[in-house]
Amino acid sequence: MEGLDKTYIDWFIKMALDEDIKDGDHTSLACIPADSRSKAKLLVKDDGVIAGVSLAKTIFKKLDPDCFFEEIISDGQDIKYGDIAFYVECNSRALLQGERLVLNIMQRMSGIASLSNRFAFEVEGLPVTILDTRKTTPLLRLLEKWAVKIGGCSNYRIGLYDWIMIKDNHIDACGGITKAIDAVHQYLEKTQKNLKITVEVRNLLELEEVLQRGGINRIMFDNFELPILREAVAHVNKNFETEASGGVNLSTVRKIAQTGVDFISVGALTHSAGTLDLSLKVIKDK
Repeated sequence: MEGLDKTYIDWFIKMALDEDIKDGDHTSLACIPADSRSKAKLLVKDDGVIAGVSLAKTIFKKLDPDCFFEEIISDGQDIKYGDIAFYVECNSRALLQGERLVLNIMQRMSGIASLSNRFAFEVEGLPVTILDTRKTTPLLRLLEKWAVKIGGCSNYRIGLYDWIMIKDNHIDACGGITKAIDAVHQYLEKTQKNLKITVEVRNLLELEEVLQRGGINRIMFDNFELPILREAVAHVNKNFETEASGGVNLSTVRKIAQTGVDFISVGALTHSAGTLDLSLKVIKDK
């Protein structure tokens, strides 16, 4: 779980288990002996990219520190129907308590990683970076953004706190692009914060105003038609980073990349990703 804060992971596991278990897994408490141990396998029932294996190990270790976890397929590797991602042997009650959490989060993360991998494949060979957005599931953002990276794409800002992004609503509420950029610089100087600045433009007139004002790092072109986008990128002429957003899908992403933009932000990586079918199966004694 490279790059993920351990405190967040511990908090997530604690809250997720509490949501499911509360005062006890009464089914297991009723019919599974306290000292029973079981072995299970994570069975893959879909094709794609696996994500969350290392998190699954952490979850089972939290429930049973003495568990044995054998990783067969690592995060980021391709998987196909019938593969086994890992084996886990631990206290039977712990296994059953962690089963649904492991499956829920791994299926979600693997779906995101698989879709991210497809987007990365579509622009292979082109000098462009595919970015995710803030369109994530509340409280799961760090895990979903981790899955994006596992799939081969990149993370944009984590939240509202680590990047200045002047979007259309900011511009309209502030009274214009120049006023908004000026206000941002005054704020950064006052607070002594060192944050990069992206400004969104909706047409070539707004682009010209940004170029005249300057003082930003990146220009984001929102829902530009391809010919206009190509013209806009050429007009910027590498003086600022360029980014395309809006309506990006697997059918359009390569054509957008071929306009010469440096970045393409894709909300679909997280908000439209499906899930991969995975199953945790107890291995019966022969």
